[in-house]
Amino acid sequence: MSDIWTVFAIIGVVVLLFIWDRFPVIAVCMTAALSLWATGILTLNQSLAGFGDPAIIFVAALFVVSAGLEATGVTAWAGQILIRQAGESRTRLIVLMMGVTGLLSGLISVNGAVASLLPVVVVMAIRLGQSPSQLLMPLVFAAHAGSQILLTGSPVNVLVSEASLEAGGGGFAYLEFALVGFPLIAGSIVIVVLFGRALLPERTSATLPPDLSRHAMTLIEQYRLASDVHRLRVREDSPLVGTERRAFDLSGRDGLALVTLKEADGVSARRDTIRQGDIVVVRGRAEAAAELVTELGLSFTEDEAPDMERTLFNRQSGLAEIQIPPRSKLVGERFFPGMVTESGDLIVLAVQRHGEDLDPSAPLGVGDTLLLQGTWSALEARLKPAEVLMVNSPDLVRRQALPMGPGAWKMLVILAAMVVLLATGLVPPAIAGVLAAGAVLLSGIQSVDQVYRAINWTTIILMGAMMPLSTAMQQTGAADLLAKGLVDMIGQSSPHLLLVGLFVLSAIMGQIISNTATALIVIPIAVVAAAQMGVSPQPILMAVCLASAAALLTPVATPTNLMVMEPGAYKFGDYWKLGLPLMIWFFVVAVTLVPIIWPF
Repeated sequence: MSDIWTVFAIIGVVVLLFIWDRFPVIAVCMTAALSLWATGILTLNQSLAGFGDPAIIFVAALFVVSAGLEATGVTAWAGQILIRQAGESRTRLIVLMMGVTGLLSGLISVNGAVASLLPVVVVMAIRLGQSPSQLLMPLVFAAHAGSQILLTGSPVNVLVSEASLEAGGGGFAYLEFALVGFPLIAGSIVIVVLFGRALLPERTSATLPPDLSRHAMTLIEQYRLASDVHRLRVREDSPLVGTERRAFDLSGRDGLALVTLKEADGVSARRDTIRQGDIVVVRGRAEAAAELVTELGLSFTEDEAPDMERTLFNRQSGLAEIQIPPRSKLVGERFFPGMVTESGDLIVLAVQRHGEDLDPSAPLGVGDTLLLQGTWSALEARLKPAEVLMVNSPDLVRRQALPMGPGAWKMLVILAAMVVLLATGLVPPAIAGVLAAGAVLLSGIQSVDQVYRAINWTTIILMGAMMPLSTAMQQTGAADLLAKGLVDMIGQSSPHLLLVGLFVLSAIMGQIISNTATALIVIPIAVVAAAQMGVSPQPILMAVCLASAAALLTPVATPTNLMVMEPGAYKFGDYWKLGLPLMIWFFVVAVTLVPIIWPF
């Protein structure tokens, strides 16, 4: 068997295994890369060269930047603006939702935009009396269209830009994608506004993402923390000055519990010791609070009654509700309201059993719930899964309920700097991405572990392992053979037909396998076909890029399509009804507008 047919056989097996979906995607891709080495088509260095490609580094960096935007509440802030501005008009709601989603997708990728806005859109649908199924599919399809606004919108954008540069077409600038991205978004919005109600089902899923936007008030009401709260200031002569926070214990005072300690400026105390001017927030009878004031040299503040939601839930600190699971080391231990944990950075606000406050002298049992307050970093670090069950992850709560949280402005500066570097071309995209990701890490927005978790390793391995397949197609002449067959079939005189053929090929493959994998297979064919026809590779590659983004007909076409299937209560056959009109619009843009912007 010649090398060309060996490459075709490997591609055929890869596509079949993708469709069969019985093996992990990364296992299939790595097997393909190693098969090219085992058959002697590529050297070992060539088979693994994809993992060192600058495009891989850039995409990995974008995952980190996207996670930073979500972790700091920037995307939650955008979602809350969306809710405030939407009103009750369905048209206004769809225009704003799809517009915001498209812009966000261009900045932080399709996956990042959909993951961050999905809970917001569900909450918005419920509040406005809309069926989530009428909004979630437009959310995803807007993200697909919006991925064409900027270079950072999709890994495929990076791949076609790199391929165009290598083929002598000059590549695509960071903002150049917007020339087709904005028409895609605008046309998609029009189609959804006009036909969406008829083409989308009216269903509500039994398993919707939780609405955590008012989570703090829900916990305050459930644990009855809103009444009898007093703010006490530490005076200069107080014996508490200079004592350790963990030593401040109100367990012996009947009817009085510590809520939190704050510094004089109202920020949750992060110091180990108490200082003059600090604020002690307690809950209990006024008489007991007065006795505490007299005994410990405190004074009642003249502030109005504290806003418990803002006091306990803010940019510095938050709440966590935990449950004691079977075999936990905490079973039999004694916890009580006002208790400071051994680490000194968490305070027990309430302990309940079956919805009723637990007697402070009673030991913890399986199923008991505790409400803890502390800094966000302490809540993440101290609550070990082996000992407690978190009802809602503090990280998830903070992302939804606290827009523009800690580090948000730093993150916006980092994003703006990356955009400037990409837009001006001062440094290669990979360098701009690495600098931005490094700034996210060094600024403390994400830890090393969080950076590792932020990267979608399936996408990275898929890209790195499939790139050698593109190399093999070019090196063996397989791409030349396919391109010659395509050119012979459509004739030399019509590059528009070449666009049509490549769009259809890419669009069909993109419905059953990853659009990134599709692009890596079709890109070398497109480059060779353009060369054989004597036309610029830019319009050809841009058409492939748009076709890859048009993965709209099945739920398995992209992870984001699948992401909304359950919360939207969609069935497999629901996707093509709206996806097909949108794909036709993508096709129209690819074969008419693209050649005008990038002439043959």
